Amino acid sequence: MTWFEIIILAIIQGITEFLPISSSAHLLLPAELLGWRSQGLAFDVAVHVGSLLAVLIYLRQDVARMTVAFCSHGWRAQQTDDSRLAWWVIVGTIPVVIAGFLMKDWIELNARTALVMATTTILFGLLLWYADATAKLRLKMANMRGMQALLIGLAQIVALIPGTSRSGITMTAALMLGFTREAAARFSFLLSIPAILGAGLLATVDLLQSSEAVDWSALFYGAAFSFVSAYLCIYLFLSWISRIGMLPFVIYRLMLGAVLLWFVFA
Repeated sequence: MTWFEIIILAIIQGITEFLPISSSAHLLLPAELLGWRSQGLAFDVAVHVGSLLAVLIYLRQDVARMTVAFCSHGWRAQQTDDSRLAWWVIVGTIPVVIAGFLMKDWIELNARTALVMATTTILFGLLLWYADATAKLRLKMANMRGMQALLIGLAQIVALIPGTSRSGITMTAALMLGFTREAAARFSFLLSIPAILGAGLLATVDLLQSSEAVDWSALFYGAAFSFVSAYLCIYLFLSWISRIGMLPFVIYRLMLGAVLLWFVFA
């Protein structure tokens, strides 16, 4: 990989991991447009580490409160708001862990195509628009209950299909359940912590079993650029989302889906 490729791919990963626009569809574009080869397992691990550090540092106060509350109240009958939220993140994560274990090989063989990504990018972009346009926007994260966390977690299973967008589908589900845009986004980002950690660990296992040569400088800069772009993305998204809504991202998804369809049928 050239330095230009390292920087561009790391920035793409950092930004698209948290915006509702699909990271997998964007990582397909450089290969289609510029003929770039796959970045490899080691680089994939590095950019996941950068994204994970960004969300952990940005949400450090939430994560710290949830961790302390879970350790002190997590197994008691009387729960605090923070210990309950920690439980809801666990509840929301369990479905995708089970589904990922059962479906990973099938998805790798059958769903990683430009046509699938184009279709899911458009369809779930329209669903995001519908959810945002009809949302009641009245519930905060403190109002969340176990069944709502489970439903958002079940929606996250759909994100195993490339092009869906993990953040997009979880925000869509939360909006349809009546949560505010900021609450939907923050819970989606909290759910991303175990999701990114799991994806990074799986990639690490695959890397340890491969004979791929490791360029440590490329990994360092990949993680660094991914971290910076992801952190800025989270900050700006949470600052603006209550005002601008989801429509700009819906329009972008429709344009991206059209570009992918052009590659498929050109």
